[in-house]
Amino acid sequence: MNRAAAPPSNFHFHDLQPPPDDFRAAVIAGLRSQPRSLSPKYFYDARGSTLFDAITALPEYYLTRTEIGLLRRYGDEMATLLGRDTVLLEFGSGSDVKVRLLLDALRPHAYLPLDISATHLRRAAAAIAADHARLQVHALCVDYTCPFPLPATLDGHRRAAFFPGSSIGNFEPQQACRLLRGIADLLGPHGNLLIGVDLKKAHAELHAAYNDAAGVTAAFNLNLLHRMRAELDAQVDPAGFRHHAFYNAEAGRIEMHLLATDRQQVRIGDEGFVFGAGDGIHTENAYKYSLDEFGALAARAGLRTRRVWCDDGERYSVHCLQPA
Repeated sequence: MNRAAAPPSNFHFHDLQPPPDDFRAAVIAGLRSQPRSLSPKYFYDARGSTLFDAITALPEYYLTRTEIGLLRRYGDEMATLLGRDTVLLEFGSGSDVKVRLLLDALRPHAYLPLDISATHLRRAAAAIAADHARLQVHALCVDYTCPFPLPATLDGHRRAAFFPGSSIGNFEPQQACRLLRGIADLLGPHGNLLIGVDLKKAHAELHAAYNDAAGVTAAFNLNLLHRMRAELDAQVDPAGFRHHAFYNAEAGRIEMHLLATDRQQVRIGDEGFVFGAGDGIHTENAYKYSLDEFGALAARAGLRTRRVWCDDGERYSVHCLQPA
């Protein structure tokens, strides 16, 4: 069977993606603001998603392989706490390697991957549906930071959620708290959340993870400018900007920026923005937590910690949380 031509009968795609005008408005608002900034959710067009998958395989990027190791080592324990025959939501469905490990251990009633990149989501979710013929797969192309409906056919089933990759670190702590509170409300009192959280560690290791020698992270960051050209007809020269990432110890986060190498002008329709040499756009934060810090954040969101798993070097953690 040609999967692209004929999706499996157990695969359902729900397109709740924001319209393109939202991207235009967000970019213009971000470039008008001081300091200039754009949300990292806009990284994930089709090329951005492919580049991020490449990042996860880099030798410097320890997060993915460490989380996969924890899923392989403790997957049965995690599945027991999440509960069998649940509806499993995955927030930020990227590479399907991790969720496949969890699906094999959990055997849920249905699987709902949530992602803003339609092409990437459709391809990965359809492949999982083809490989799990008895599993109902409902792929939701959605901005999960905003309220969204779930398919009515899944009402009445206990819910569980998987939020891998330490993506929670991309949110300011107050935003992360609101998002976790929203997930808790979505799960209900008997639901459980399995979430990956990157831990604080030596600055050199953090720096290397976001400044890889092959330049893939730089291409991922700069792709945001290429997306603006393709989708917004923006007049911008990506070659006039460079990737800049560093660990802000005081804030406890990696920061990613795009810095102008010399004077640059960006134009979107009637809007023009001038950059001097060294002026930048703040594109991403990646907060790192201690175990106590993240436990306190979860508690503020109304979630209690049931179990935490860490690798032997305590570089990365996976938490099982339940609405309190």
